[in-house]
Amino acid sequence: MAHYQNLPIFKAAYDVALHFEKVVAGFSRYHKYTLGTELRNLSREVLKLVVQANSAKNRRDYLLQLRETLEVLKVVMRLCKDVKAFKNFKAFEYASTTVVGIARQNEGWLKSCRA
Repeated sequence: MAHYQNLPIFKAAYDVALHFEKVVAGFSRYHKYTLGTELRNLSREVLKLVVQANSAKNRRDYLLQLRETLEVLKVVMRLCKDVKAFKNFKAFEYASTTVVGIARQNEGWLKSCRA
């Protein structure tokens, strides 16, 4: 079993998943069960894909799937921001910065798989 807890990408993905768990609790009832659920599910999917990619011999497939999931997560986050589901801008800003960082780490990991 590969160790993933010390990977920077895992730490960032875990932090953003934990952030969404806390932030979604403050969403209005209307957004909590629609957009909030989507945010939470996508963030957990990102965590799952990082673990699977780290454990797999052929990481490329998981990393490509992770890239796609991160793009969907970015779109849902922006939608949440535009409908004012986030209580404040700082919550969105932290999530956005962290998700972009995860996407960059994923691209670096993908490049290392091609070499």
